[in-house]
Amino acid sequence: MRTIICGTMLLLSAGSAAATGGIWCSVDDAAVKFQVDAGVTTGLGSPTFNFRGDAEIKARPVDDQLRKTTFENYNLTQYWLDAKELRLNIYHEQEVAKRFSSVELTILTKASDEGVYDGEYKLAVYDSTADKDSDGKTAELTGKVSCGAE
Repeated sequence: MRTIICGTMLLLSAGSAAATGGIWCSVDDAAVKFQVDAGVTTGLGSPTFNFRGDAEIKARPVDDQLRKTTFENYNLTQYWLDAKELRLNIYHEQEVAKRFSSVELTILTKASDEGVYDGEYKLAVYDSTADKDSDGKTAELTGKVSCGAE
């Protein structure tokens, strides 16, 4: 009986492992350094899991709270993946000096080869402590990005 249960569990876990993949994107240019990645299931609408990432805005002062941002599952607000495109929208909000600031990373890519996606990123930073006019305008950084999916 134990052999049957263990064998069945092994087959089920092997099937689950084959039904998952991943996505990842990275940049290290003059303005920004970031890495994001997540697991992706191949069924039920292909939801992501274990999304994580880090971003560093190189032009901001070293002691600035917005210079480095860590992304977690709940920061991935939208994503699209198919054989033609990979799109990610990642949003992180934080409180700095009792005012809210945010970092929003948008990645838009097109497939250039199987499992390879190339395109552009836009990193929009809203720094409420520097927003003297309270106009809500963001500073935007853009560049090329390379991503992968399996």
